[in-house]
Amino acid sequence: MKKTLKAAAIAFALAGATAIGAANAADVVVFNPATVAYGYNDGYWSRAHEWHAWEKPEYRENYRKSEAKYYHDWGHDRDADHGWLGPR
Repeated sequence: MKKTLKAAAIAFALAGATAIGAANAADVVVFNPATVAYGYNDGYWSRAHEWHAWEKPEYRENYRKSEAKYYHDWGHDRDADHGWLGPR
């Protein structure tokens, strides 16, 4: 009986630690600039034609510096079609 309780307690502790680790991993956001079709100062269009706000200011700055041809330093709603310029 004691061995069963001890084994159950260890299994419960391990399951809890795994769940906490998974929850923390879910909070990690990885930015992939290759998914961006067109960038604006207020967000970007993905290549799948989905609008996204920049998750972090450094993501916008990195994209602006590396993809200047496809970055526009104004809000996306200034342009027709809210800045979607077609497939890229």
